Formats: sequence, C-alpha cells, structure tokens
Amino acid sequence: DDTDFIPVTFESEFLYQRGKCVKMAKKQKALDFQAILEQVNADFPTYQALDKDGKIVNPDLVPDLSDDELVELMTRMVWSRVLDQRSTALNRQGRLGFFAPTAGQEASQLASHFAFEKEDVLLPGYRDVPQLIQHGLPLKEAFLWSRGHVAGNLYPEDLQALPPQIIIGAQYVQAAGVALGLKKRNKKNVVFTYTGDGGSSQGDFYEAINFAGAYHANAVFYIQNNGFAISTPREVQSAAPTLAQKAAAAGIPGIQVDGMDPLAVYTVSKAAREWAANGNGPVLIETLTYRYGPHTLSGDDPTRYRSKDMDSEWQQKDPLVRFRTYLTEKGLWSEEKEEQIIEQTKEEIKAAIAEADRVPKQKVSDFLKNMFEVQPQNIKEQIATYEAKESK
Repeated sequence: DDTDFIPVTFESEFLYQRGKCVKMAKKQKALDFQAILEQVNADFPTYQALDKDGKIVNPDLVPDLSDDELVELMTRMVWSRVLDQRSTALNRQGRLGFFAPTAGQEASQLASHFAFEKEDVLLPGYRDVPQLIQHGLPLKEAFLWSRGHVAGNLYPEDLQALPPQIIIGAQYVQAAGVALGLKKRNKKNVVFTYTGDGGSSQGDFYEAINFAGAYHANAVFYIQNNGFAISTPREVQSAAPTLAQKAAAAGIPGIQVDGMDPLAVYTVSKAAREWAANGNGPVLIETLTYRYGPHTLSGDDPTRYRSKDMDSEWQQKDPLVRFRTYLTEKGLWSEEKEEQIIEQTKEEIKAAIAEADRVPKQKVSDFLKNMFEVQPQNIKEQIATYEAKESK
C-alpha cells in the first residue's frame, strides 16, 4: 500500500534502512554535520615542547640531542638570522637580486632541516635558501641564484637538492615524483619540501600529497604557516581550523606544531622522517610561524596588512629568544658565544659576496646558448650577432 516506503528526511520519525522501516527517537538526528565537523577539528592539536619563555611544557617532546647538537642547532639559527639581515642590506645596496626574508622562521626552517640526513633530498621553495645552504649549497652559489645567474643552479654532484622553486607549490609535485623514485629503488632516504600557507591552496599541493599517499612514497611535506600569503590572511585560505588536517583527504598523517619552538619542530620532523623512511608513506607537517619582514623585497609592504600589535605578539614568541633562554639556563650558551657566531657569519657573507662579484656577468649570447642544446639556424645567427656586439 502507500505506506510501504517512507522517504528519509532529517525531520522524519522514520528511517528507511535495508528495506525496513525503523522507528527512531524524535530527539536523535540522523545526520549531525556539526558534530562531524567538531570531531574532525578536534584531532589536530598544536604540539609544543618549549614555550615562549624558554620553559619545557611537554617533556615527552624534548628530543634526545646532545649538548653539542643543541649548540649546533642554535648556531645555525643565529647564522640564519644574520644571513637574513645581511641579505636585506645587500639587496638594498643593489648587490643582491631576489630575496624572501626569513627572520622569525628559523625554528621552522633550521630545526626541521636538522632532523634530516645529507642523503635526503631537499626541494625548497624560494624562502628556503637557509636550509639549502645548510644542506650543502655554497653561499656564493646562493647569492648567484638570487642574482639570476645560471652558475647559481650548478650544484655539486653530492648535493641532494634542486634549486629553489619560484612557482608556488610546484616543488610539492616534484617532491612526490622524487619520493616515488626513492621508494622504487628501495632507498631508506626521504625527500622533504616546503611551501607556505598560501601554497596549501594550490592544486599542486593536493595532487602531490594525494599521489605520494597513494603510493606510500618517502616524503615529508611542510606547510610553513606564517599567517599570510603575501597579504592574504590565513583565515581566508581555508575554513579548516588547521592546514594540517588537509592530510586527511589524502589518507596520510597530518600534524600541527609550534613553528617557533625548535625542540618540538625537530622532534616532530625526526619522527616524520623515520615514518616515511620505513615505507609507511608521507607525512604533512604544519608549522605555526611568522615572518617579521615583507613577503619579498620586491615591493611588498607588510604594514598595509599587519598591525604593530600582531608583530609585537609574535616577536614575544621569537624562536631565538626562547632557545637562547633554554640553552643559557643549561649552561650551554652565552652572549659572548653568540657575538662570536654573528661576527663569523658576517665575515662568511662578506667573502661569499666578493666571490660572487668575481664571477663573469652573463651575456645575451650566453642566454641563447644555455636555452638550446642544439641551436637552430636563426638562433645561431642571433648568437653571432650578439657575440659581435659583446666583443666590442
């Protein structure tokens, strides 16, 4: 009769299930989307070991690093801060080309890199030059890359890295391919790569983590969430409370960590590397961090979209300040030691930029020769024309 089938609605007193009508209580919702959303969002806490005052708040996340290793990590972070300052000055002097400031992101960048091996493959974005140098790129080549010189892309044979990617998120797709290659060759090494919060909105981002996840490839993906994609605030990138939870769609682990905390960043990175290296597939790590400077030195003005109060709030979380406090209380750090590292870094930078200055400048004929392995006739004619002009 007409009561053999009762349509299912959210307000119905009946649920049609497996051909039977099952009586349900009126107060119980058949589908509670708010509850589903809250359950998903609750699975991504922020991991922290060292708070902004340099105090341990989670002993379980304190890594098993020796005193020498702790000092070395802090040394690299101080080095990176000085490199940022000097690179900014060199850019303003017209002696350096493209530069994306890194101050504020030292823990996110250097503590994560500290967890990987020399044989692991680094695919950096354009803000990840500090990791690239620590991975083995000579500082001179880094400066040449900034100037757009082809020599800045000629890497030592033992350097497991590609040049910084300018296209937002494209390094993720490349990393997925490299990671699958490592897996197919039964390597215990991994590929690790970085993008920003804006990069997580790119199609390449999802395609990469989905591909790597499907093939259980050896990769660790980082989202360095510094709050802004140029001037676009994080809250309009995604309705998700965390970017780490984007990993769920690819069926891989995602985790959010205090990106101003070098201890937590290292611990999470080390565990993620081991997971990926052992054939379990990739991990997505979101680091909550902040860049003190502009997006790049190519015209961005952060005062137009960030307040002084916001800057001040994040400066109180400074990764160098909290790590300095922690190491000083352990008797491993001093003002004198830091000043010595600062001066050594300045000298290193001074020597490298002088070395880069001595590299012959590129010519138009060089661009044409580099573009074509086998030059067609019209390009040969252009090369001859420019070489004649350049020889005068």
